[in-house]
Amino acid sequence: MSRISTLAGAVACALALVTGSAVAASAAPVDQAPGLAEAKVDPVAWTPCNPDPSKPDPGIYDCAVYPVPMDYDNPSGEKVGIAMMRRRASDPSKRIGSLFLNPGGPGGSGYLWATTSRFGPEVQAKFDLIGFDPRGVARSNPLKCFKTQEQADAVNNRMVGVPVTKAEVDGTLDADQDYTDACSKNAGPLIEHMSTINVVRDLDRMRRAVGDSQLTFAGFSYGTLIGSTYANMYPNKVRAIIIDGNVDPNLRLHNGLEYDRQRAGGFELALDEYLKRCQSAGAPRCAFGEGDTRAKFDQLRDHLRTSPITLPNGSQVTLSSFTSEVASALYSQAKLAPLAKSLQATYQVLQKPNAATLLAPNANVSDEDANLLSVDVPRALREAPADSEYTADDSYMGVNCQDKPYPSNDRVFANAARSWEQESPTFGRYQAFDAPACASWPAPARDAERFSGPWNKKTSNTVMVIGNLYDPATQYKFAQRMQQQLANAVLVSVDAIEHCAVGRSTALNDLVTRYLVDGTAPKPGQLLKPDAEIFPAV
Repeated sequence: MSRISTLAGAVACALALVTGSAVAASAAPVDQAPGLAEAKVDPVAWTPCNPDPSKPDPGIYDCAVYPVPMDYDNPSGEKVGIAMMRRRASDPSKRIGSLFLNPGGPGGSGYLWATTSRFGPEVQAKFDLIGFDPRGVARSNPLKCFKTQEQADAVNNRMVGVPVTKAEVDGTLDADQDYTDACSKNAGPLIEHMSTINVVRDLDRMRRAVGDSQLTFAGFSYGTLIGSTYANMYPNKVRAIIIDGNVDPNLRLHNGLEYDRQRAGGFELALDEYLKRCQSAGAPRCAFGEGDTRAKFDQLRDHLRTSPITLPNGSQVTLSSFTSEVASALYSQAKLAPLAKSLQATYQVLQKPNAATLLAPNANVSDEDANLLSVDVPRALREAPADSEYTADDSYMGVNCQDKPYPSNDRVFANAARSWEQESPTFGRYQAFDAPACASWPAPARDAERFSGPWNKKTSNTVMVIGNLYDPATQYKFAQRMQQQLANAVLVSVDAIEHCAVGRSTALNDLVTRYLVDGTAPKPGQLLKPDAEIFPAV
């Protein structure tokens, strides 16, 4: 979809908690008492595969499609095939078990995460790394609201990522209604079974199917909800769970609007810290660091609220493209220095009519650097066969609208936008229009079976919680709350502007390796540094 989904927020007219009628997971699996035999499941039927056919087959990967019940209340009924990829442990003689991986989203494809290099060589030597696409995602019976890309574009192209005028707001809400109508018509029965409780049930089946007596898991972003839900549904089956870039599970499952409002605040905090560090580094280390970075950024954003900026090549930077690209860059520290060049270049284009009275142009940037900010970030990264008639899937909404309770009146989101942008001027309106489709979703949270707590079950082993101080998408206080809500968890903090931290800090990865291999939980209260600097010395 053309509208980006990286944030969200809450509304003044709905400040009371939107608890909805969250269906307690009455049919949720109960963790088995120690000593009782588990129900047997069929083993995974692995087949050798090559994750990159353009290169020689390394001979260390296997693939499978593992069937799980679509509806766990009818386990003998229709099945969903979960696409799995395994990178075999490089030292089979010292193999400990399987490390399951989820990259987040919801809707993120985890299949190729079996190839990740985020974990060190000792972890790769002693664990099979298993990536999988959750139900409804990419290769695993993708949830599709459209039959062709043409149909999807006819709806999605009417949506504005950051709608400001009445016409933009009304048009976006009307398109959202058409989107949910298409989902109701085309998505099929899977749309009623996309909540996280079902993903966790699938994960436990896969854990048994590979022969592991307990789960070893690393979940990032939305994957932290999978991990924390597993820890509370199957507390005696936890061997080691790493959750990095954490959601606030209790808030997310009880009040979608307030959760999204606080997400907008997290992006705002990360942006503010980024601009401060840019100012401190100064130009040329930070290309945007000449003059008052905060004032310059605000001038760009406020100008775009009423008028786009036309670049020399004829493309336009709009409020939607600008906001989505800034949000996207905050996800990755590697994108922050390039973002500074794009901001400076766009600022220089804006100032050209009055160049004689303003700062001299930065010689380290050119007009071409501004082009990045003229492109809307895709709604989410999708993987689909090249010959698919509809190349996306709709799992992002499929999961969020079942997990997160929202009001059934979509005008609440427009009211929220006016309120949230007062406290989050860059991302409040942007986030408020992330989920209006949930107001009319065919299988909303109030009707879904879902796990909404309690979150304080005592797990057999400690859960490792990781939080960046300036994580934009899941702000640091979410990680603090996650650690507090779980009964047996330790928090490790990293001083970074980025979403998720594993693989970005040698010190952190040493702790991760010892935790996964030896079961040694990190000492609490540690604050680590990333390996790379945002603005290295020139």
